[in-house]
Amino acid sequence: MKQLFSGVLMLVWMGLLYACTAPTTRSPEGTVRIRWARDPENLDPLIVSNASAYEVANLTHCSLLMGREEAHDFVPWLAESFPTVKHLGDTLLQVTYRIRPEATWDNGTPVLARDVALTLKIMNCTGLPTEMAQAMFGFIRDIRLDSADARRFTLVCAGQSPEHIRSSGDFSVLPEYILDPQGQLRTVSLADMRRQPTLAAAQALARRYQRLQLARHPENLPGCGPYRLSAWQSGRYLTLRRKKSWWADVYPAPPYQLQAYPATLIYQVIPDAATATLALRRGEIDVYGLMPAAEFTRLQQSADDRQRLAFYTADAYEFLTASFNVRQPVLRDAATRRALGFLFDVPALIKATQQGAATPSAGLISPRMKEYYNDSLALPAFRPAQTVAMLRQAGWQRQPTGRWQRTSVQGTPQILRFGVSYRAGEPSFETAALQFRAAAEAIGIEVELRPTEQAVLSRQLQAGETDMCIRNYSGNPFSYDFTALLHSRGIGASNTTQFSSPLTDHLIEQITTTEDTRKKRLLLRKFQRVMAQEMPFMVLYFLKYRVAASRAIGVVPVSGLKPGYEAARISPIKTPL
Repeated sequence: MKQLFSGVLMLVWMGLLYACTAPTTRSPEGTVRIRWARDPENLDPLIVSNASAYEVANLTHCSLLMGREEAHDFVPWLAESFPTVKHLGDTLLQVTYRIRPEATWDNGTPVLARDVALTLKIMNCTGLPTEMAQAMFGFIRDIRLDSADARRFTLVCAGQSPEHIRSSGDFSVLPEYILDPQGQLRTVSLADMRRQPTLAAAQALARRYQRLQLARHPENLPGCGPYRLSAWQSGRYLTLRRKKSWWADVYPAPPYQLQAYPATLIYQVIPDAATATLALRRGEIDVYGLMPAAEFTRLQQSADDRQRLAFYTADAYEFLTASFNVRQPVLRDAATRRALGFLFDVPALIKATQQGAATPSAGLISPRMKEYYNDSLALPAFRPAQTVAMLRQAGWQRQPTGRWQRTSVQGTPQILRFGVSYRAGEPSFETAALQFRAAAEAIGIEVELRPTEQAVLSRQLQAGETDMCIRNYSGNPFSYDFTALLHSRGIGASNTTQFSSPLTDHLIEQITTTEDTRKKRLLLRKFQRVMAQEMPFMVLYFLKYRVAASRAIGVVPVSGLKPGYEAARISPIKTPL
């Protein structure tokens, strides 16, 4: 309760602060001010743990490829073109890239293949936080540099998945001249980094990386992206400034992935939605992305706001879930998890939190992706009587007290009681949690709501300290690799449900390795069916992204991928002299 009251007092104080502040003037020319709900918290490129950090990484660093929603595929970013591919026997894949000759680091030196090699070695360096990188890119087994072309290289990948081709180019490339200035790691292979963690050169690399203190000082490792960090006051704001001379400026008509127009991007951290809306109306921010439906609709209904603001929507690949920690004793069996799934009234949630504009789903693939979505599965349904029947089938018995109990495998009594965690201050999460608790307690299930500050919640999820969690997951339309999310290799990193099974591991591996579209469709449909039975998390609905922005900054390109807008591609209207 102390935490809740502290939060209320903080919101009241913030509201008074905004109400007592005179309206500000419009942004300086070339500047775009954007609302963030959450601080990035950690800007180490090995630890991109939230959407704000991911946005900064994509503006300050470049990867070889970039996902493009319109194409439902990846496009070349730092790479000169899409990679060429060669199969080696039945188990290996060679993926060959060449880096754009225009690409340079901030010190003027070219971005070369050895920078990519060094980045991969960092992701395999003992002593650094590489768990996430290993889960996502562990299939890259070797890198071979072209002796005749310093920009060309070949990645040797385990498995022959088309997903590996695209994923192989989806990490930020880091500068060797800062991390290994003497080139000591050039003769050390990726295999050596894995097999010999005590190598002197590898240990020296880990020490240099740690000394940079990138979590709070990302400016110590400038990327080859268009922006660099100018200022960051945690919990308040972060400022990025465009480099005066960025290597992609040589293109007279740059492709969209190389467009970077605003001179300055100022991100203001305003956790409370109502306070952020007030800031937008007062001209204190220019862009409000991921706007709650109620706030968005309220502004649209105001004639004054319609005159000053532009409104955008995009169907998102992000979905709301109730995820279960399957290592918790009362949630360990799938039958109990499935029973609890009938306590969500999804249509009512969509009406209450999304103004009716969201899409219920039977699984983790968007119904928009008709080729792969399993439409034979039932949509979520609100049936508390079904919950009661299924709990009995799972061995639970209702006691005279009204509570549920069963005997564990060890012979000890288990009480059906658990906590529901969610990010504090997020209305859609809180509404879902409150709805679930009301339905659960009506049939005798004890539920404790645990609103938690996001940084703390992230640590709890990572450590397996939650029971059930209301949270969002983000997908995309060009990759169906669920390794990090649901494979046994992701446990301890991004697989926070801690679920895995030999069957689902095998299905995930098959999905990522098949090149046959028909086979992939069948595998994905089967995977969704198995997930519906196992239910490590229950998908409630897919969101619609809403963006409201000042008309003074021109058109805002929007996207169904987080954060729902493309900040670098906003071309601010020049103020007439």
